[in-house]
Amino acid sequence: MMQEKVIAGFIGAGGIARSHAFSINSLKYYYNDVPEIVLEAVCSATEKSRKSFAEHFGFLHSYELDEFVRNDRINTVFILGPNNVHYEHLLAVLDMKAIKRVYVEKPVCSTPEEEDATRNLVSGNPSVRIQVGYQYLFTAAARESIALWKSGIFGRPVHFDIKYYHSDYLKKEYRDRRVSRLTPAPDGGAMADLGSHAISFLIAFFGNNLKITGAIQAGHFDDVTDESDLFSSISVYDEESRASGTISASRISSGTGDSLSAEIYAEKGALRFSSLTPDYFEYYTEGSETWIRKMTGSNYKPVTSFPSGHVPGGWLRPMIHAHYVFLTGGSSEVIIPDIVHGLQVQKLVRETAEHLRKFRDYISSL
Repeated sequence: MMQEKVIAGFIGAGGIARSHAFSINSLKYYYNDVPEIVLEAVCSATEKSRKSFAEHFGFLHSYELDEFVRNDRINTVFILGPNNVHYEHLLAVLDMKAIKRVYVEKPVCSTPEEEDATRNLVSGNPSVRIQVGYQYLFTAAARESIALWKSGIFGRPVHFDIKYYHSDYLKKEYRDRRVSRLTPAPDGGAMADLGSHAISFLIAFFGNNLKITGAIQAGHFDDVTDESDLFSSISVYDEESRASGTISASRISSGTGDSLSAEIYAEKGALRFSSLTPDYFEYYTEGSETWIRKMTGSNYKPVTSFPSGHVPGGWLRPMIHAHYVFLTGGSSEVIIPDIVHGLQVQKLVRETAEHLRKFRDYISSL
């Protein structure tokens, strides 16, 4: 069946926008059934950056936002700008005449009022497909480990530990280039920027009944406000299973590079995953009494032959598959991070910011 042509527009022309441009342009190498894609327009706050981005990556036009949203050809928008304007951009995009698909980089929004307003926006636009940028859920090993977990072979969960550790913010020159990510939580900080992926991961396994019971933070640089956590850890409780554990996020863990890892323990076994080894995950069952390494490679459906099914899946490969699912309306995934998922993550990120504030108040009182 002939698929509708995708007329795509980007709001944002920074580093993450480059990754999305790469993913879109790479789809044809992996999949035979992707629709025709036209890179119609890009917009950003700076004329120089949007014009340079358009010329470099093959977009037909570069616009300011008000001109962008008046383009009646665009039916697919990628919201890739600064965190604190995602809601504003979503509001503008959902009012576009031809809009059918919106891909929103996390976070979806910032405040409780924006969360409520976003739910109302979505309910008023049921025909628009919205997907949120939690690309780790599309890693081959993550997809298969979530599916195995949901099979029930591990029994009732007991406790868990999920970490997203990064090290580059130890360098001042790196911090200087990313000032927009060092704003106060929940817009900025380690838990909002990195930990949100870990929260998304835990929701994929456990569902939407997670509660935060406390939070701590650490790390200090004179050029970073204390309201922007450099390291933070939250205590999480699942009301349904009564399991509990921790999620921690760090921008200053020396020697870690960029690593998302998870360990989940249950009554009949355990499971562990690391983004540093994306071509396999490990699990243990009481019956087997041994840890089993489940190789996944780049196991995606539809099966692709480029480069091959057994090669390791790096950071960009799941992002490419996320775009495939988004643009083709794929529904066979074990989980798709839709707007409901994105809002649930953001709720927990916002609550984390409140707990971190209480922790800072406590420390300052000592």
